[in-house]
Amino acid sequence: MKTQATVSQPSAIPGSPLLQVSGALFGIIAFILIAAWLAKRFGLAGKTTNTRDLKVSASASLGARERVVIVDVEDARLVLGVTPSSVNLLHKLPPAPPTRGENAEAPEDFQSVMKSLLKRSGRS
Repeated sequence: MKTQATVSQPSAIPGSPLLQVSGALFGIIAFILIAAWLAKRFGLAGKTTNTRDLKVSASASLGARERVVIVDVEDARLVLGVTPSSVNLLHKLPPAPPTRGENAEAPEDFQSVMKSLLKRSGRS
């Protein structure tokens, strides 16, 4: 009786397990970085809800990282010079006259917030 033995190659995914794990880790880190960049780009990060008494009403860029900002506070409007290392008070203005929309300031519901976000991103 003649028996033939066949030798076959193992059917493994090419590459060592170390390369597979490091590739998956690189993909996960790249995904996290891209998601953080998108959140920063579209303004989804860093929003605080306790800014009712503080509102930036105008802003103008003076250079690469220098800005002049008008901030509305409870009883005054402040003109601030903002640089990467400091914030300086340039002038104090009287409070702005109330507009029609500010008198009846009601919290927005979820549906209106989502509609405004979708309109801002270009979708209708």
